[in-house]
Amino acid sequence: MEKNISRVMLAAVMAAGFVSCGGNSTDSSLPEEAFVRVQGQDLIKPDGTKLYIVGTNLGNWLNPEGYMFGFRKTNSPRFINEMFCEMVGEEFTGEFWKQFKDNYITRKDVEFIASTGANTIRLPFHYKLFTDEDYMGLTSSQDGFARVDSVVAWCRDNDLYLILDMHDAPGGQTGDNIDDSYGYPWLFDDESAQNKFCDIWREIADYYKNEPVILGYELINEPIAPYFENVDELNSKLEPLHKRAVAAIREVDNNHIILLGGSQWNGNFKPFTDWNYDDKLMYTCHRYGSEPTADAIRGIIEFRDSVNLPMYMGEIGHNTNEWQSAFCDVMEENNIGYTFWPYKKIDSSCMVGVKAPENWDSIVGFSEARRDNYASIREARPNKELARKAMLDFVENSKFENCDPQKEYIRSIKLNVD
Repeated sequence: MEKNISRVMLAAVMAAGFVSCGGNSTDSSLPEEAFVRVQGQDLIKPDGTKLYIVGTNLGNWLNPEGYMFGFRKTNSPRFINEMFCEMVGEEFTGEFWKQFKDNYITRKDVEFIASTGANTIRLPFHYKLFTDEDYMGLTSSQDGFARVDSVVAWCRDNDLYLILDMHDAPGGQTGDNIDDSYGYPWLFDDESAQNKFCDIWREIADYYKNEPVILGYELINEPIAPYFENVDELNSKLEPLHKRAVAAIREVDNNHIILLGGSQWNGNFKPFTDWNYDDKLMYTCHRYGSEPTADAIRGIIEFRDSVNLPMYMGEIGHNTNEWQSAFCDVMEENNIGYTFWPYKKIDSSCMVGVKAPENWDSIVGFSEARRDNYASIREARPNKELARKAMLDFVENSKFENCDPQKEYIRSIKLNVD
């Protein structure tokens, strides 16, 4: 794999004392050449060569999603946490989340990703990691920067780029389980949520403004699900919110690319009318299902060509190996880089699979059971000691050394594995 920063540039940057997680200096004097930049429809690396994104998503780690645990009804971070608390208690649930975060993704996982020839990781995260709100067992001592710092260091050591993806925004940007919302994209109606959204991005950008390992900031994942009667009205609010967030980031960071996703599962780019308000923008699309042909993404390709900016497939996957391989060919032919979703989950359809531990079926059963009053919770609750052991065993099974690399899957997405 080509190095993502030339040896000369890397040495210069290190000598300047800037290659460190979260350089909070007010001096933002790193040369533009130290960062990935936009050139027409291409991304250009610091050594002057083109970057064609190929990689994966670290989904489920900092934004738990039910199906990756084998749950169906209990499908958002809030629902999962509540279910665990009902089953084993709040204190144990907090300890579980700490161990989960410590072990689900580690340096070994990033080293493995790099060994396949990937060059980019997309890191989904929940906004609460950067606030004092209750989330994954913590409150005022949230560890968002510490977790991202770790991934930045691992990526730097393995010549990988990192995209920071706010998967769950204040108020909810989607209106479904994937944004941990209350069933509606309140972000677009709530001024206080929008202020918080911009403030968090400004804080993140200020912290990482001098970090060239970070390719860019993806403002919000899959905004505005198609379910709502006022979807056109909501769509009209997307670009103005993008502009507010971009302006907030540019107050502190002029180095990094900002990634903008379309509405309706990152698939509808018609709401966008202005792409000249910043010189470091690119777009990101998603695709699940459909035929693996260029016609399936024709509208996306035409939009990309009309704005003459890079387009990147941030999520794709959950299909047959043959489908994935064919779609990779289509994306390469059309200069659309990609990160497959996800890197790791229970069982398969990912780069590495987590084995379900003993008694995990009892936890899945509780997650699916009626739990709308205290009597039903008591009736459905499995043996708490067996449940606690199964949760800890899940953490143990999720360690890289205990996972199963899905070799044919990895080859299908044009990566390499022994």
